[in-house]
Amino acid sequence: MKRVLMLAGDYTEDYEVMVPYQALKVAGVDVDVVCPDKSAGDRIRTAIHDLRGADVFGKPGHNFVLNASFGYLRLEQYDGLFLTGGRLLNI
Repeated sequence: MKRVLMLAGDYTEDYEVMVPYQALKVAGVDVDVVCPDKSAGDRIRTAIHDLRGADVFGKPGHNFVLNASFGYLRLEQYDGLFLTGGRLLNI
């Protein structure tokens, strides 16, 4: 079975963690989701960003439960890396 490491953080884009996680699982891929400074069982807050013209509005998403701990990673165990999106900055 293939194994992927997904790196996410608080306020990551909801669709960029939930949809790929579920799709990879359906495809038979084992997915470990981690966040720096958090452990398995901790939650990250996700956000849904709504673009309206030049304005960006953030809405609450899911509270995603991490299933692995960042501090105990062994990168040689993974076949791939998935980086989720995060907050948009309006500069």
